[in-house]
Amino acid sequence: MSHSCKSPLRYFLLAGALVLGDQALKLWVMQVFALGESRPLIGGVVYLSLVHNTGMAFGLARSHPGFFVLISSAAITVFSYLLLRSSYRSQSDGWILWGMSLILGGAAGNLIDRVRFGYVIDFLDLRWWPVFNLADSAITVGAVLIGIRLFIHERRVRQ
Repeated sequence: MSHSCKSPLRYFLLAGALVLGDQALKLWVMQVFALGESRPLIGGVVYLSLVHNTGMAFGLARSHPGFFVLISSAAITVFSYLLLRSSYRSQSDGWILWGMSLILGGAAGNLIDRVRFGYVIDFLDLRWWPVFNLADSAITVGAVLIGIRLFIHERRVRQ
């Protein structure tokens, strides 16, 4: 293996840390809050609210939980394969790899909930946005990182 290659271990460690953090926060919220209970966390801006989400991220597309287990499992498989395959290439882009790691960790965190409970535990409440969790945030940030990188690359190619 050449020195310019990137080991996939760091990307899987990030994904694993996200899963652990996400699950720890959800466990704490479930122990401290009753379903539907809400308390201010940061002034009147951020609240902690315990919600059971049977839909996708941010409560969208509520449907059959088995469908979301299948989609999450497929995403985890695809992103794990891509991380393993891409991380050993010297030309692999760190933004893309970190973005895939965030998506992988977020998908795994929410999949654990779906398998255990049949729904996802959400708790971060901005009052103007659907209630979400750390896993949802990781998926969103990962997608934004990948999107920004692809946008920058596309602009460079066109110039």
